[in-house]
Amino acid sequence: MTLSELAQKALATRREVLRMIYRAGAGHIGGALSAVDLLVVLFYDIMNYRPEEPDWPMRDRFILSKGHSCEGYYVILADRGYFPREELTSFMKYQSRLMGHPHPEIPGVEIATGSLGHGLSVAVGMALAGKRDQLPYRVYCLLGDGELAEGSIWEAAMAAAHYGLDNLVCLIDCNGLQISGPTKQVMNTQPLAAKWEAFGWAVRAIDGHDLQQIRQHLNLVPFSTGRPSLVIARTVKGKGISFIENDYHWHHRVPTSEEYERAMRELAGPGRQGLEDDR
Repeated sequence: MTLSELAQKALATRREVLRMIYRAGAGHIGGALSAVDLLVVLFYDIMNYRPEEPDWPMRDRFILSKGHSCEGYYVILADRGYFPREELTSFMKYQSRLMGHPHPEIPGVEIATGSLGHGLSVAVGMALAGKRDQLPYRVYCLLGDGELAEGSIWEAAMAAAHYGLDNLVCLIDCNGLQISGPTKQVMNTQPLAAKWEAFGWAVRAIDGHDLQQIRQHLNLVPFSTGRPSLVIARTVKGKGISFIENDYHWHHRVPTSEEYERAMRELAGPGRQGLEDDR
């Protein structure tokens, strides 16, 4: 897929994320929008999988450890054919599969995530199993930077390096904000690169909204043979909507009708009015 096509996918995904949250009256819009570009490159350009065969043993595994930011993940799974796109309209409704955190009843979802700090531990187990079974798949895990305050993250990081899991790739959606304020004020985990390197990981820092950079670096994993790879992706919470960007109050706020129409216009893209359906 070309960079232009990836950019169109990212823009369409952001529009659908906004529609889902506005329609449902619930969701985590800030973190969902910050992670879109990372998810688009992973699912349209990097990962090896078969939507028609979700349990294909050779598939690359993906774990959204910051499970509350599931909206963009759902949009992409639907677009790739894991379930009908129409199902997105059921987001957060009674008896829908698409609730506020991913779970394995949704085709394409490996594990349930929501309680923060658990995804990387499972990713380590999957990567270790792949090594011991001599299977060629990789395991990708997306963390939030606020999530790094959980102690289980660092236990998993230590284990991944101990077992030499160079088939494990962790991405940190590093937007600097969490539900109650700037991450540095709530629980400062900086300097991130130095800490992960001290735990035995090969680390690179990138612009998490630069599609070319994301693709370029993910194509280079493992960054070091015998070591797990970490991408620290600098992102903007609420990326793409001016009045939501970098405001932690939008961690899970829902736009009013006026805000929704304004946001849709900002996400319209060339030649669009903004409120059209993307199908």
